[in-house]
Amino acid sequence: MAYFEELPEISYISRLTNSNKNEDRILVKNLFKRAKLRTDIESAITAFNYYLIEEGERPDTLAKKIYDNEELDWVILITNNITNIRDQWPLSNNDLNSYMLDKYGSEENISEVHHYETKEIRDSSNRLIMKGGLVVGEEFKVTYNTPVGVASTGNIYNAPTTKKEEDAISEVTNFEYENRKNDEKRKIKILKREFVPVIITDLRNIMRYDKSSSQYVSRKVITTYNPRKSGV
Repeated sequence: MAYFEELPEISYISRLTNSNKNEDRILVKNLFKRAKLRTDIESAITAFNYYLIEEGERPDTLAKKIYDNEELDWVILITNNITNIRDQWPLSNNDLNSYMLDKYGSEENISEVHHYETKEIRDSSNRLIMKGGLVVGEEFKVTYNTPVGVASTGNIYNAPTTKKEEDAISEVTNFEYENRKNDEKRKIKILKREFVPVIITDLRNIMRYDKSSSQYVSRKVITTYNPRKSGV
């Protein structure tokens, strides 16, 4: 089932005619209606597998691969809360290179430093001194005391120490930064096949209009009021 076909419609007064008749209307898809995962499924870890999007894969080709139906691409998108494919789906290598050239202006600029990050540092007793991957300034350094032996009690925490200073940063170029961001988008969740019929049923229920609404025409259509009649 195609997602767009399931969207309900709104009956609007046509702006393509000069007629004042209320029946001059057109039907448009209600893009404000949006499917979502049920809370009980979304919170169930066992309902999903994890997947790394391969080079060139699109939501429709992935849906064909996973569900044997390219029209179920919307299941993959709502599972990962993707509302803007351009920004939230990983780019192909060629598209990523074009994006970086457009953003940074030249190959030379792409190779420039984007920011600096800490490197992981451990002392001689393998105790963590500095966590890696923290964004810091270019002049950042780490000074710490590290054991140089073992105390007579055998306790390394009472051992003699020496002060040590390290240049604890590494450069991250614009190229590395953009590739990291793009690779992060490759990590997605895949809803297991047995839960798909439930999601389809939920979608169809979400897309139905409530009979109690004063704008109700049918389960798939609501109407707007006529501003000409109301004097607006």
